[in-house]
Amino acid sequence: MAGMVRVLHPRQCLRLSTWLGVRFYSNSSAPTTKLFIDGQFVESKTKEWIDLHNPATNEVITRVPKSTPNEMEAAVSSAKEAFTDWSNTTILSRQQIMFKYQDLIKKHLKDLAASITKEQGKTLVDAEGDVMRGLQVVEHCCSITSLQLGETLPGIAKDMDTMTYRLPLGVTAGITPFNFPAMIPLWMFPMSLVCGNTMVMKPSERDPGACMMLMELANEAGFPKGTVNVIHGQHEAVNFICDHPAIRAISFVGSDTAGKYIYERGSINGKRVQANMGAKNHGVIMPDANKEHSLNQLVGAAFGAAGQRCMALSTAIFVGESKKWIPELVERAKKLKVNAGHEPNADLGPLISPQAKQRVCDLVQSGVSEGADLLLDGRGVKVPGYEKGNFVGPTVLHNVKPNMKCYTEEIFGPVLVSMEVDTIDEAIDLINSNPYGNGTAIFTTNGATARKYTQQIDVGQVGVNVPIPVPLPMFSFTGSRGSFRGDTNFYGKQGVQFYTQVKTVTQMWREDDVTHTKAATAMPVMR
Repeated sequence: MAGMVRVLHPRQCLRLSTWLGVRFYSNSSAPTTKLFIDGQFVESKTKEWIDLHNPATNEVITRVPKSTPNEMEAAVSSAKEAFTDWSNTTILSRQQIMFKYQDLIKKHLKDLAASITKEQGKTLVDAEGDVMRGLQVVEHCCSITSLQLGETLPGIAKDMDTMTYRLPLGVTAGITPFNFPAMIPLWMFPMSLVCGNTMVMKPSERDPGACMMLMELANEAGFPKGTVNVIHGQHEAVNFICDHPAIRAISFVGSDTAGKYIYERGSINGKRVQANMGAKNHGVIMPDANKEHSLNQLVGAAFGAAGQRCMALSTAIFVGESKKWIPELVERAKKLKVNAGHEPNADLGPLISPQAKQRVCDLVQSGVSEGADLLLDGRGVKVPGYEKGNFVGPTVLHNVKPNMKCYTEEIFGPVLVSMEVDTIDEAIDLINSNPYGNGTAIFTTNGATARKYTQQIDVGQVGVNVPIPVPLPMFSFTGSRGSFRGDTNFYGKQGVQFYTQVKTVTQMWREDDVTHTKAATAMPVMR
């Protein structure tokens, strides 16, 4: 690990460091990403590969394997074998490994961010935030000694006590999206492992590098071999995870189509499934809001990460006289700098692929064709030196109606759709009529207005003057309605509940059977 260096230029090969190249990328002239099975980085024997492109240049920087059935089976077998010993490891021992792990992530935060910028395209600052939000979940996992407590009720009947234990499930699986290559994996496998489970991860085939780096750090922290394994692929890998009888639970973050499919197929096969899916997050701007704060927050939440966040504030609802601020919003959006993610002062980088760029541009055009006002058009943005990149600049569509395609679909790009209403009640009705329920925010200086909004809005995560209200990990990520499938959300207390099962023990020890012995005077030692 000490040999890691931070080389960022996108025209260089993917070997961000000596360590990176040796460990989980092949040393061939066309680098390939390895698997991680039984504590080892393994070259795939597949004949099917996926080219991974730098989003800023579209140059191929590595090839990702479609894992073979035998390789996927080996990953599950490793996890299944490791579960026996790992689940019997003391919670204190698991906690100590997690302490080491969070320290290693801190030390290599910038290296992880460099990998994310290289493969995913987001700015370095944003990539560091990606790692940091995942790190916070790992830090919270260090509290497992209190998070995994059971319950007791002594004296429920004469000489009888009842107690519950939270115990691990077995082999679990995680399927992650491209937009948060470090944060989302860190939502999953640390929580699963610290509860005593093992896990098979399938990171996005578009940017698995950060996840592979996290595996190397897991080895260094002392996680036993087999406790976490990584396979790669697309549909076949997803079906394998949904169908394999040894996998007890699946965590998924990604698109609507994939999430619904995984939830249904996994549930039919008797697995627990938690699936975070699409979103259409609304920001409501009241006339009494702090204008400077509100506009700055709205611009950052709409266009940051090139809009590729499931919690992006992609829809603005201006209430009453706040509509007069729209020209200022557009001017602030114009000032954002579009560039390759590693370039100094870049505010937003490229989209993940040419296909993603085309989809965003098509949705913008659909809004124009259906009658929306195009106040700012970023489709023709040019970035000197990166002419082949997947760039779209900040775009604002105004006077959007609820039936327009640009509103009904998640755009997942740097596009803000804007609407006007007269009252807070209209805003609430509009948002509650939308099928998604991931996040929303209201900007106001009136406490009564804020309370009314938080009480009446049917969305799982609500911010008051907070544009992206993603809870810290002592709480849970509580997207709802069309944005979530499952019964138990990610991380926090609900994360522990998802990755554990409850065993209830009722025992009777009759008082008449007490054996009297000589008292022990030595200090008791807990072992």
